Amino acid sequence: MIRVGIVDDHAIVRSGLKQFISDQVDLRVTGEAADGAGALQLARGGELDVLVMDLAMPDQSGVDALSAIKARFPDLPVLILSGYPETHYATTLLRQGASGYLNKECDPEEIAKAIRTVALGRRYITPAVAELLADQMTGAGERPLHEGLSERELQVFLRLAQGQTVGQMAEAMNLSVKTVSTYRTRVLDKLKLHTNSDLTYYALKNGLIQ
Repeated sequence: MIRVGIVDDHAIVRSGLKQFISDQVDLRVTGEAADGAGALQLARGGELDVLVMDLAMPDQSGVDALSAIKARFPDLPVLILSGYPETHYATTLLRQGASGYLNKECDPEEIAKAIRTVALGRRYITPAVAELLADQMTGAGERPLHEGLSERELQVFLRLAQGQTVGQMAEAMNLSVKTVSTYRTRVLDKLKLHTNSDLTYYALKNGLIQ
């Protein structure tokens, strides 16, 4: 029996996922949460084999939550189930430790298949993501500039794009204001932008925030 934790800020999504997973003879939902803090608490509880997690959460981005979980529980498979297309986040999150990435528009049976795959310690790669990874390895296609950001730079970028100040970010991320300012400068430089408003526009244009 594979124990599954569900993290999504929409109760109706959690309910639907729970019902579907419970209908599978080899899967069982052992916990659910609505935000990043809850996701970390589920992982800490140890009563699960796979964590199925959304990206858009009220308290922190899924990128931050994934980073925190993998830092403390590197062996816990995290399957990202997101409303964002694979092209926006998939390869970045796979590099940062996610075991798989699915769009919420996928067939429900694919979710069950992905859970079973990552529970075995393997990655679940859809054909669309496999093509993205292949393009990156061969240099084919033009990668969006945000794909070149480091894990921490991506976290800073998304927080800035959502309107957080440098001071707020420093407190939330346990960093000094100077360090966050340095990351901000790097992000602006790598994305070839000039202001926080530019960052917000870029994020909206590329579907990285709603």
